[in-house]
Amino acid sequence: MSKRILSLALAIVMLLGICGMLPTVHAADDDVTIKLHYHRADGSYDGWDVWFWVDQGDAYPFVEENGEMVATYTCRAGTAQVGYIVRFGGGNWTAKDVDMDQFINTTGVLSGTIHIYVESGVTGHETVYDKDVVSGTVVTSARYDDASQVTVRLSGPLSSELTADTFTVKNREGTLEVSEAIQDGDKYVLTLAQPLDLMKNHQITLNGKEYEIEMPDYYATADFENKFTYTGNDLGAVYTPEKTTLRVWAPTALGMTVNLFTDGDPAAQAEPVEQVEMTPDVNGTWVVTLDGDRSGTYYTYLVEFEEGTAEACDPYARTTGVNGHRAMILDLAATNPEGWENDADPHSGSNITDAVIYELHVRDLSSDASAGIQNAGKYLGLIETGTTTPGGIPTGLDHMKDLGITHLHLLPVYDFGSVDESRLNEPQFNWGYDPVNYNVPEGSYSTNPYDGAVRVTEFKQMVKGLHDNGISVVMDVVYNHVYNSGEFCFNKLVPGYFSRPNSNGSGCGNDTASERAMVSKYIVDSVKYWADEYHIDGFRFDLVGLLDIDTINAIVEEVHKTHPNVIFYGEGWTMSTVPTKANVLMATQTNSTRTPGFAFFSDTMRDLLKGSVFNHGTGFVSGLSGKEAELRNCFMSLSTWSTNPSQTVNYVSCHDNNTLIDRITLSTSGATRENRVRMNNLAAAIYLTAEGIPFMQAGEEMLRSKVLPDGSFESNSYSSPDSVNALKWSDLEQDEAAAVYAYYKGLIAFRMAHPVLRLPDEASVKACVVPVTEGLDSNVVAFQIHGNVEGETAEEMFVVFNAREEATPVTLPEGTWGVCVNDTTAGTEILETVSGAVQVAPISALVLVRTGAEEAPQATEPVQGSEPVQGSETEAPAPSRTGLFAGIAAAAAAAVATAAVVITKKRKK
Repeated sequence: MSKRILSLALAIVMLLGICGMLPTVHAADDDVTIKLHYHRADGSYDGWDVWFWVDQGDAYPFVEENGEMVATYTCRAGTAQVGYIVRFGGGNWTAKDVDMDQFINTTGVLSGTIHIYVESGVTGHETVYDKDVVSGTVVTSARYDDASQVTVRLSGPLSSELTADTFTVKNREGTLEVSEAIQDGDKYVLTLAQPLDLMKNHQITLNGKEYEIEMPDYYATADFENKFTYTGNDLGAVYTPEKTTLRVWAPTALGMTVNLFTDGDPAAQAEPVEQVEMTPDVNGTWVVTLDGDRSGTYYTYLVEFEEGTAEACDPYARTTGVNGHRAMILDLAATNPEGWENDADPHSGSNITDAVIYELHVRDLSSDASAGIQNAGKYLGLIETGTTTPGGIPTGLDHMKDLGITHLHLLPVYDFGSVDESRLNEPQFNWGYDPVNYNVPEGSYSTNPYDGAVRVTEFKQMVKGLHDNGISVVMDVVYNHVYNSGEFCFNKLVPGYFSRPNSNGSGCGNDTASERAMVSKYIVDSVKYWADEYHIDGFRFDLVGLLDIDTINAIVEEVHKTHPNVIFYGEGWTMSTVPTKANVLMATQTNSTRTPGFAFFSDTMRDLLKGSVFNHGTGFVSGLSGKEAELRNCFMSLSTWSTNPSQTVNYVSCHDNNTLIDRITLSTSGATRENRVRMNNLAAAIYLTAEGIPFMQAGEEMLRSKVLPDGSFESNSYSSPDSVNALKWSDLEQDEAAAVYAYYKGLIAFRMAHPVLRLPDEASVKACVVPVTEGLDSNVVAFQIHGNVEGETAEEMFVVFNAREEATPVTLPEGTWGVCVNDTTAGTEILETVSGAVQVAPISALVLVRTGAEEAPQATEPVQGSEPVQGSETEAPAPSRTGLFAGIAAAAAAAVATAAVVITKKRKK
């Protein structure tokens, strides 16, 4: 999710954060029934339901009762109010009947039925109390404080005189003595004869009704962490052919049993074939050893609490059966593809600024028929070679190689909950920002999600196939929230531990309590596991601003011990969250100096170039004036939140919001298609030559558009079908997209050939990059770049970005300059030489180099975008390409030299 502009679904689910402001005390029994009667003038109720919430929300269907459509919800006596939203679209939250959250007042209701009458499109409701409603004084809050005291608040005055016997306090072991009860204004303070055990649940009784006492957050205390922080590296299943040891952390459990199954599908095998009790061990862990070769055995944990039992998957599961319900013991070595022991990051040894990152959803690459890929929508589809469009244009892996990217960023590929793996033959799509099992590959991208070994094997084959083709692999990870906090395995084993109570900065109903010791350890262990077991080369963190800096730094430090070149970056937006400990700093852009090994997306660059994602205003490339100084800073990686290019990810499009060309179209009413394409290419030229880390959405290089059936553009395609999301490879058979593709390819090749565009730190940038501030028209920005860095073949470089709709004159520094990038062509070859002054074409970039050669050859055809210089030409030496990216740069440059001429000719017809 991004500064992910959250989907309407997530934006609405953010309303769940309100639950945290409601009373958390409940009576022991569900005594109050709410019946919401809903009327629509059109009589159409299909797709409508009600989202009710107190502490956590859920959907309730409409059922016909006596000719009316009614949704029924029950809550406990003591609930002050119940929130509701009448919505359409189920889990997709397509629409709300009324665009606001509404509340039902239940204060003082002990039992009975409340009828709520809602008219479609009308704010508010009519309330009718059934004759069975019983009202009275109820406990609205009861909280245990220091000094053995419980503070109680009521819905009204007591009906009798206050004494020590008015309230009863108890837990599962019996009644606890109340030594004193006093009234203090509108609250009642009970003093207990002895302190309450913070690890137990306690109830308070008034007039025969029981209510839970809210206990302090013992999980966040030093006492809890001192007793129950486990530092071992053997959580989960440790397999050998002779035995498997299972260890799980569950310090609040009263007992623990492991259920063993031969099938990973609960629908196929409901009951375990064996149950084995686990033994309590150090620091709140439970352990059991299973003799024999158990590879292929599925298992769950059955955890016992005073309230009952819960069944959960293993948080440290290596793999699972279908839909992630059951963990599987697995011989991981047996899943390694041939040559896995020698597999390595093809860009090991490079700096993060040497990367060109390409963001892709697994299905998007291969699901369109024009891809020509056999394993459509699968891991294996990413590594098929020789695939083409019907017209013979390379697709898939061959396309990515030819484009020249270095890192493939995959949208979530861990096990997520928004796609049903059992419905393989039905069209399903979701981005996957819905974690269920963090250490397990998503099964819907495998050829058989029922067999836990298949998803692991095919994931590794994918990684190795990409590595073998010179592409590093980045995982998009979502540790800031889970799909369903109540059902998340960690929270089922240790209730509420993984998630921050009453905190919803993620907009998904829960925020991860990364500041808690065992949550932090879990995240660190998880990232390290993916780097170790799957050879992952980088991690992009979704909404990392909800995680604490200590955890992020621990991840970087731990992974870099054995994988020093793994890259880390994420969304460092500042968001509203409530940590469970004091003085916790989040990993945001503003705290970037505190996380030196971690980079952040630059919304500064994004919004400057194309306009704010919150509206359809223009940006620099689409004609916004007065942003020249800001662009100069962005180009030099000097923003208000960071001055370090190794921490700045430059981009103009990603999976969130509109694609680049769609966004430009929406904000440039009246512009020609030609000028919109020029704006697209100008944006690319800026971020692909800027200091920092370039990042692009897959398909941007071929004018990717996400068009809905009504012709509008989809801005949030998180669950849209393949018809909207898939890359339309056949577009490359058209001149317009083919020309843009060649331009992007040339820009990438040029960047890879010039280390001065990939500087790793602020000092190097300031020493090499000099902004030009004199003699330029408005909406024009220029830089003179000195090539005094190791491996740089250009003595100097001159870069001009003209966002004006007319050509603009620019005076060059003294000397003869070779043009490598203009408005139609980009690459490493010198297209022509110029000196003195040039006319920079409308809405375009002009990039020139001075290599020390006397002069360079004229292009085979006149080049658009600069004024030719009279005189003889001699061939300039080709730039020598150094460093670990030399192979990619050389291949791309060779291809661009041919493509540039071909595309120029096509455009002249």
